Amino acid sequence: MLRSRISRRTEQKTRKNLTLSVLGIILIIFLALKFGVPLLANLSIFLSGSQNTETKIQNAVFIAPPVLDFFPEATASANITVSGIASKKQTVNLYINDELTNTAVADNNGKFVFKEVLNPGENTVKTKAVVNNKESDFSNILTISFKNAPPSLNITSPSDNQSFSKDQNTAVIKGTTDADVKVIVNGFWAIVDDSGNFSYTLSLQNGDNHIKIVATDPAGNKNEKEVKVNYSP
Repeated sequence: MLRSRISRRTEQKTRKNLTLSVLGIILIIFLALKFGVPLLANLSIFLSGSQNTETKIQNAVFIAPPVLDFFPEATASANITVSGIASKKQTVNLYINDELTNTAVADNNGKFVFKEVLNPGENTVKTKAVVNNKESDFSNILTISFKNAPPSLNITSPSDNQSFSKDQNTAVIKGTTDADVKVIVNGFWAIVDDSGNFSYTLSLQNGDNHIKIVATDPAGNKNEKEVKVNYSP
């Protein structure tokens, strides 16, 4: 009698477990159908989109701009050499004053060189690299001024052949020139302000004193003047 009860309880527990297992399988199938299929579809779309994005990224290759070598900010010669570095065998376009003026191909070391003629006044110089008809951004931009005329130079004092006597044993050399011009008085630097006004106090020797004033602009152009004064103690 006791064994019969135990057998019935075991059978009931087994049926219960089986029923729960079947219900669990049905629930899993339901969830898979309801959420799993759309999830798989979305995953497939995502992966497909990722491949397209990767293809776009590969097609949108970044082109590094060239780097120009520095040169003086001013020159007295119209001829200039523009050089720089790019990628090996890369095509480089040269722009002067925003106009495409020349094209060169970098050598095996990435070096490129242009021989150009400048316009009078200020010139901007920049380059772009070209790969498969696609251009890079502009390189560093350099500015150079072409000046082939001497700077202005006016002496306001002393006047030529002016006489100094007794305790007037110095002469203040004053005048005007262009901005950014350096002035030398008998080999000594004069003080020049932003407007081109200059002055220098020169000690005088007995007798005639020859005073040479030289103005030099950033391009190396010079203008020279000379005055003579006399000093008698």
